[in-house]
Amino acid sequence: MQNRLDAAAMSKDKSARIATPQPVRGTQDMLGDFADRFQHVVDRFDRVRRLYGYKRVEVPVIEPTAVFARSLGETTDVVSKEMYSFEDRGGESVTLRPEFTAGIARAYITNGWQQYAPLKVATHGPLFRYERPQKGRYRQFHQLDAEVLGSDSPLADAELLVFADQLLRELGIAEGVTLTLNTLGDAASRDAWRAALVAHFEGHKGDLSEDSLERLDKNPLRILDSKDPRDRPVADSAPDIDAYLTSEAQDFFGAVTAGLDAAGVAWERNARLVRGLDYYRHTAFEFVTDRLGAQGTVLGGGRYDGLIEALGGPPTAAVGWAAGIERLAMLVADDAVDNRLDLVIAVEDDGLLPYAMKTLAAMRGKGLATEIVATGSPRKRFDKAGKIPARALIAIGSRDGQSYTNIRGDSELTITISAIIRAL
Repeated sequence: MQNRLDAAAMSKDKSARIATPQPVRGTQDMLGDFADRFQHVVDRFDRVRRLYGYKRVEVPVIEPTAVFARSLGETTDVVSKEMYSFEDRGGESVTLRPEFTAGIARAYITNGWQQYAPLKVATHGPLFRYERPQKGRYRQFHQLDAEVLGSDSPLADAELLVFADQLLRELGIAEGVTLTLNTLGDAASRDAWRAALVAHFEGHKGDLSEDSLERLDKNPLRILDSKDPRDRPVADSAPDIDAYLTSEAQDFFGAVTAGLDAAGVAWERNARLVRGLDYYRHTAFEFVTDRLGAQGTVLGGGRYDGLIEALGGPPTAAVGWAAGIERLAMLVADDAVDNRLDLVIAVEDDGLLPYAMKTLAAMRGKGLATEIVATGSPRKRFDKAGKIPARALIAIGSRDGQSYTNIRGDSELTITISAIIRAL
């Protein structure tokens, strides 16, 4: 008896010492309505990207660190502070991807995809950044991504933006979301503007924040979108790029905006919208909203004509965008996704279970999402089935030695169900 008590005490003590593992901070589990809205975003993206002729592409979750260090810039916050990088057993530095574009550009070079240019591709999946978690932002998060590689046409920029606009409309979240647009010009335009900005900021060094003083040496364009109140007066008084645009750059931007106007896509100019890295050219854009707090961008991108060359490939024009799936899902209305099954079958007589299983297989074979309730008290199965959200319900049972099948629900669906049952 004492041995049993000692064993029970040891078991209790052991269980008390084993803590339930908790999720890594900044990650999330999904179930139910939000998971359904998340999948709804992905499904709509896949539908729309096929309409626009974008091929599905997959790239590894893990890449050599140099892929991202070269593409994102050694001095950017993503590379210096946010990447999950480590040495593998072979001594190579590898990184969990913090974004898609660099990996797609690397694949374009190493797989010889230049032969398919212009190449329109799209993908979605998890990304990883060590950043402070906030509303709609996680350390493991998910993005949609669309890219056009090997096209220097402004029509590629316009089509990408029309694609994005249609996606937001099909998700039912376009209201209250604004497309903001800017041009960074061609190489000559950007170089002249950059020199003017450096001269302007040099003249106001005493008014800039510490971060902006550091950016002045490494990435001066980023001072323009600084959120530090100390920087805003200097940034707001900085020269716009329009004074430095070449005629070619003006024509390019005009063709992009003309394409948007022709497609009926509304846009607003934001002359302070920039991309800091030197390989960005021409179009920069963001779809923004005030419904997600201070971080209001739901989709953003731009033209990056120098990236593939920076990764060791040939000079290649390219443009693309990305959007956070979680942030889009947060904007999707609760009732936008119909989670109901098509049909629930309640088996009220165990002797008719073989017939019910045959019916179940037939319904699923015809593409009807169907569940069966065949456990527990037979008299309570109908009530249990009735609590499952579905467009129709079948009760299969017997009365006075005769079997019966009762169907109730949406009229058009019940007609289809009846026809399937008659064909059994």
